[in-house]
Amino acid sequence: MSSSTTTMRETMAAKWAAAKPLAIALVVGLVAGPIISGITGYQIRASTAQAAARAGIVEQQAAFCAERARASGSVTGTLDYQTRNNLARQFAVMAGAATPDPDVVYACSTKLST
Repeated sequence: MSSSTTTMRETMAAKWAAAKPLAIALVVGLVAGPIISGITGYQIRASTAQAAARAGIVEQQAAFCAERARASGSVTGTLDYQTRNNLARQFAVMAGAATPDPDVVYACSTKLST
């Protein structure tokens, strides 16, 4: 029994010696992979994705606001800031909302200035 236990230990030691570099490489890869991909920019944070989505929504709503304001017959290119802001505030209220979004009002006012 002793010789079979010794042989079994030697076999396991030989298998471990062969598998050890692969195990170490796996552990190093699991640790270094996310760090390297984060540094190179392949990862994106949820807050960054939400900010990008919000910017797209505000841009789209501002485009609707500006077109509705121009369709109302107002000459928007010659208006001063306060009048443009009031016009944008009037048309920035989206369907289903009670008050205009301040970001949409600002973006719409900016679009009306051009």
